[in-house]
Amino acid sequence: MRGRLLHLVLGAPLGVLGFGYLYVVIAAAGVLLVTLVGLPVLATGLAGARRLGRVHVRLAGRLLDVHVTPPPSPPVLRPGLIGWVRARLTDADAWRAALYLLLKLPHGLLGLATILLFWGYGLVFVTAPIWRPADLFSLGGLGLDTWPRLLILALVGVGLLAAAPRATAAVTALDGWLLRSLLGPTRASRLRRSRTAAVDDATARLRRIERDLHDGAQAQLVALAMHLGLAREELADGDAPAALALLDTAHAGAKRAIVELRDLARGVYPPVLDSGIQPAIESLAARSAVPVHARVALAERPSPAIEVILYFSAAELLANAAKHSRARQVTLVLAVPRPGWLRLTVRDDGIGGARPGPGLSGLTERIGTVDGTLTLTSPGGGPTTVSVDVPVHA
Repeated sequence: MRGRLLHLVLGAPLGVLGFGYLYVVIAAAGVLLVTLVGLPVLATGLAGARRLGRVHVRLAGRLLDVHVTPPPSPPVLRPGLIGWVRARLTDADAWRAALYLLLKLPHGLLGLATILLFWGYGLVFVTAPIWRPADLFSLGGLGLDTWPRLLILALVGVGLLAAAPRATAAVTALDGWLLRSLLGPTRASRLRRSRTAAVDDATARLRRIERDLHDGAQAQLVALAMHLGLAREELADGDAPAALALLDTAHAGAKRAIVELRDLARGVYPPVLDSGIQPAIESLAARSAVPVHARVALAERPSPAIEVILYFSAAELLANAAKHSRARQVTLVLAVPRPGWLRLTVRDDGIGGARPGPGLSGLTERIGTVDGTLTLTSPGGGPTTVSVDVPVHA
């Protein structure tokens, strides 16, 4: 609650700052529009609006525990100043950030009014009987200076204070919705980012497979061929014991190569998914270091790409719960929240306070390749809930 109150207190001055910034930018660009300087000024102002939007995102993450991934920077379509100005002026995310800065002023005033009405007047009314006799509560001849009326005023104050947390939560929830709607990535930018990440991930995966094959299985197979060649020479010379020793070494090398190839194939596509996502999830739950209550309720089997994403998402989230949460119990549910979509929910009873790290960031990018989303809710003291929404078919 302290974070929400502080966010409301800061909302009005930040709203005035954002509104004033946009006013100066638009006024300067309008005055200079008759020259060639107006458009670069407006483009610079939009870039600044993006940066101010990120300040609001970071502030909401610290005070409201609302985590929004900022949209990627716009691509420069052409090199040089003209390309930069064009990219900024056609940047939909920057215009959405400017709209948020405009709406932040009325929202900040609403938050200030909420504090004054519910918290301020509530405290004043509750303490009214303490101040009697007081001409302060005659309120311009309204006659609130008698005991019965002061007690009624105190009851009104109790009602305001009782409603204050819900009113505060409602106003901050509205700001959270504005943050996600206007300062989060659009579907197009999210897909652009996720596809870029998918290409980079696929390239890195291919390089890793090539390196593992070259340094692991290929080296084992080369050594196997050498030992078999030496064994053949020993057999040709009639030295059977030496040939048997070389064959034993070759046999051990062949087994190591098989293990490495099996591990490599498992990293590309887990064999447990051959039977479906449900037994794969149950297998992960059974191997978890923290007791997991798993429930899978699916109407149809997802496509293979979706099953792989769900499997690795569940594995990452269960590993995070076991490593960081100090949880005694984890609940994992895979269900259908709406037609055509799946939701994987992992909830633990740990200490909370989780923040997006490299693991969750990589998971978010992987989920984004199929237009999916990841939502993290982890207040201090717990519980931590992570939801992964993906389509049934990629």
